[in-house]
Amino acid sequence: MKTLSTNVSRRSFLTGATAAGALAALGLAGCAPQAATATATADTAADGEGSALASTGSDWLGADPELAEGDLVETRETELLIIGAGNGGMAAAATAADLGLDFTLCEKTGSIQRTRHWFGAINTKYTKAAGAEVDTAKLLNEFTRYASGQADQRVVRVWIDESAEVTDWLDPILTAAGMTCAFDNDVDHETGGTDFNIFPMEHYYSGKDAAGEALERNKVLLAYINERGYDVTYNHSLVKLVQDESGKVTGAIFETPDGYVQINAEKGVLLTTGGYVSNAEMLRACNPMVDRCVTLQYGSPNNTGDGIRAAMRIGAQKDAIGAPMIFDRGAVLPGENAGIVSEPGEPATFIGTDKQFNLGSQPLMKVGRDGKRFANESTPYDFCCFAAAANEGGVFCQVFDSSLKEDVKRFSTIGCSRQTQQLLAKEVDTPLDEIYADQLEKGTMVKADTLEELADKLGFAGEAKDAFLAEVDKYNGFFDAQKDDDFGKEAYRLSELRTAPFYGTWFGGSILTTVDGLRINPDMQVLDEQGHVIEGLYAAG
Repeated sequence: MKTLSTNVSRRSFLTGATAAGALAALGLAGCAPQAATATATADTAADGEGSALASTGSDWLGADPELAEGDLVETRETELLIIGAGNGGMAAAATAADLGLDFTLCEKTGSIQRTRHWFGAINTKYTKAAGAEVDTAKLLNEFTRYASGQADQRVVRVWIDESAEVTDWLDPILTAAGMTCAFDNDVDHETGGTDFNIFPMEHYYSGKDAAGEALERNKVLLAYINERGYDVTYNHSLVKLVQDESGKVTGAIFETPDGYVQINAEKGVLLTTGGYVSNAEMLRACNPMVDRCVTLQYGSPNNTGDGIRAAMRIGAQKDAIGAPMIFDRGAVLPGENAGIVSEPGEPATFIGTDKQFNLGSQPLMKVGRDGKRFANESTPYDFCCFAAAANEGGVFCQVFDSSLKEDVKRFSTIGCSRQTQQLLAKEVDTPLDEIYADQLEKGTMVKADTLEELADKLGFAGEAKDAFLAEVDKYNGFFDAQKDDDFGKEAYRLSELRTAPFYGTWFGGSILTTVDGLRINPDMQVLDEQGHVIEGLYAAG
């Protein structure tokens, strides 16, 4: 087993870094370099045939700044350099603190990043207590299918095999701070009109501190490293990775309020800088689907691809295909379109300004601006958004009647879409108009006493209105027959539109993050364009 030092194992670092997010943070492994290999040059990565620049003509990659020795105001030394104080970085820092490493954790902003409370782990103590053991081989192949084969099964396998150990490490830290874990195990039903496999692996920690403020995992981990004598180095924005003559990454240069600072790292550099959800030019070049179907940015405004681009400039390989994490919850007004609306050079922004509207993830009837259904509504969140990208405006309309509470209870969705079910169950005696008063007031939800009036308020006119009304009739027929002849949606997730008043909302996608990034091996070492290890450089998150 390769090691950072005699007391730092591959598993130990993996423990820290995989604590964040469902199939996201896959950790830092042992840092002893593999056999030396040739590393692609920055010029090759930027301009070579098949590179991102060659294929898009975009200048989103940028260039390293030309710095003279005198431009550096300070040079520091550390054993391990972690760049990015988000989910992966905070977990890695907590593990490094456990191991007594001399590490530096740099964050480009003035605070640690917000936490996504949900995370995925396999066959944990919670899984076993519920008697819900997961077939790991089946899970591996299901994830691979979901990724259309574009995932490295060896890397995914590391998460599957070791995420339970992550939970064993993380759980006592969070519970000692007053957080509790919810385990979602209601998966015994059909999904998607086809053989989708779903597994009990979603976890959520919540709780409040002594002052009544909501606890967050990253804040708990910050306190954890503070208690052990460590802290985050804020306002350090990554501008360049440093290499020695052999190509090994030996540190990084940061822009700070005082000038450029170089931090040399004896044992390695770990990039936990997140994706590029707020980089409009990079989204257009690497994730064109976002510009076609997203109406709301719900991710971090600080995620601009800094780590990915810095690594690519020294020859690192990036996933060839974009993979945006999109939820079907970006409510908009009738007539508003999907797409990036910000000016060139500005952070990526979209027409939607409200928070995610969770109701969009319910498998209710959905149509395009032509008034017609276009997909099975009972599939993973992003499927409907991707299908809607072909619609006029890249949006879709969801409609329902006054039986919503009964419908949602019967649908019994899992994951965070269950929040709607929980909300409506808690407000069982509250009228829908009160529950959704904000949306009705803003106009992102409309209400009507007849279907014809609903069609008018949603913006359907002429042939589109006729098509919408005909589609409602057909959909009601599917409910009566308990069979969806058009798209094969499960019978228990069909609903009828007969009980006034009627409601409708236009949606686009809500983008949380991008999950395509630097290619790594099972030891989390970053790979160059030829699949060779770039010594000294690791990536997680």
